[in-house]
Amino acid sequence: MNPFLQVRQLGCERDERVLFSALDFDLSAGDILQIEGPNGSGKTTMLRALCGLSADFEGEISWRGTSIKDDRESYFSELLYAGHSVGVKAQLTPQENLAWYCGLHVSVTDEEVNEALEKVGLFGFEDVPCHSLSAGQQRRVALARLHLARQPLWILDEPFTAIDKAGVAALEQLLVRHAEKGGAIILTTHHDLAMVYPDLRRISLATREQ
Repeated sequence: MNPFLQVRQLGCERDERVLFSALDFDLSAGDILQIEGPNGSGKTTMLRALCGLSADFEGEISWRGTSIKDDRESYFSELLYAGHSVGVKAQLTPQENLAWYCGLHVSVTDEEVNEALEKVGLFGFEDVPCHSLSAGQQRRVALARLHLARQPLWILDEPFTAIDKAGVAALEQLLVRHAEKGGAIILTTHHDLAMVYPDLRRISLATREQ
């Protein structure tokens, strides 16, 4: 089976300091890859390169056998990226945020939006402006996108930030289900993953030669 994502000799230097170099890996359907390392090791920088949000890197990134530089539109159509920031509009409600976000990618019904919000524990908060929600609740609004996602590749930067134990357990289960259905995930997290999944791999930026 050909891999979804191929990364060859990926490297990045910032302020005359090598964050990471000569990084090679493949990501196939069903894979979950955790990028580990302390703050400042380049985890977010790496994810931004993988998402095509930064061109400040060396090496080659290919999706389904084609460089993402040559076919960015196809790559972006199959990618869901959730960054460090929750990325919700404070003046909009959770319903409005999800409807707006999904309108950029897929068509969803109001019922599907409400079901996604219920799955992340936001039943009863559908119509509350996000600026009135706690940090954890705003994070849940962002994570509700995963329940509506059609993209096979998820790239997630610290998705467990500001959510409680129940939310952490539910998110871990969701990640496993996505992979089991043939999706692929790359994530960073300081959280110790409790999920039991045979195709979970880890890459540590801290232990690579700098």
